[in-house]
Amino acid sequence: MTNVVYISDALLSDLIGGGELNDHELCSELSNNGLNIVKIRSFQVDLEDVDSNTFYIISNFVRLRKDVMDKIKNKCKYIIYEHDHKYLANRNPAEFKNYKAPDNMVINEQFYKNAKAVFCQSSFHESIIKKNIELENLYNVSGNLWSLDSLKIMKILSKKQKNNCYSILNSNIEHKNSKETVFYCEKKGYKYNLISSRNYQEFLSQLSNNDKFMFLPKTPETLSRVVVEARMMNIKVLTNKRVGASYESWFNLQGEELINLMTEKRKKIIKKVLEVIHE
Repeated sequence: MTNVVYISDALLSDLIGGGELNDHELCSELSNNGLNIVKIRSFQVDLEDVDSNTFYIISNFVRLRKDVMDKIKNKCKYIIYEHDHKYLANRNPAEFKNYKAPDNMVINEQFYKNAKAVFCQSSFHESIIKKNIELENLYNVSGNLWSLDSLKIMKILSKKQKNNCYSILNSNIEHKNSKETVFYCEKKGYKYNLISSRNYQEFLSQLSNNDKFMFLPKTPETLSRVVVEARMMNIKVLTNKRVGASYESWFNLQGEELINLMTEKRKKIIKKVLEVIHE
């Protein structure tokens, strides 16, 4: 059995975020395909823990010590499953013209280059990475991973009668831009509900109550899981040009068609990750 260590700043038990939900499903499916997955938070990895005979899946790694990162980079086989923009010191390409940062803002370049593969979320995400780092190991998964149970729930919620109202994320995260989105709705006189829940199923239920979802992020969203969830539940999405999902060929789909496509994506993404691990 192949041993694989998954490293991230937070696990799903710590934080119910898009990256954590995706990665939890990734690890579960890899386990179902015969891999022995060990999960560890990035700040808990010590130098002596790094084993050159072990394969690593690196997710969010802001809290990974530099000496540990260097050892993995130089001694180990690994992939990076990128959820944002950790190749830039500010993690926000929107601060630069055409998303191209000056050279002195590019960080972790060799860590990305030495990976067997860097998995990105959309063609939009891929294009921004390429503007800042010349990589030949990029792979666009063009989607996200949802559990089969979650997809079944969204299929049911997609048929639910919805209110004529906007849903807006109730988030304190600055780049999610909740305050300005609320201000925009109030200025236009639009009805809106702020939605938030630490329970993922409850969050989906809240999102499905209304027929529209408004999301105006300040940072380029590599995909935006919540936008795809809205589309899968037959909700109209109003957003800006910073949402990766909107650049994908499948974004015109919604409801059951999009749910079926994301069900197939599960197989394709897992298959590609397994191929890279076993190369």
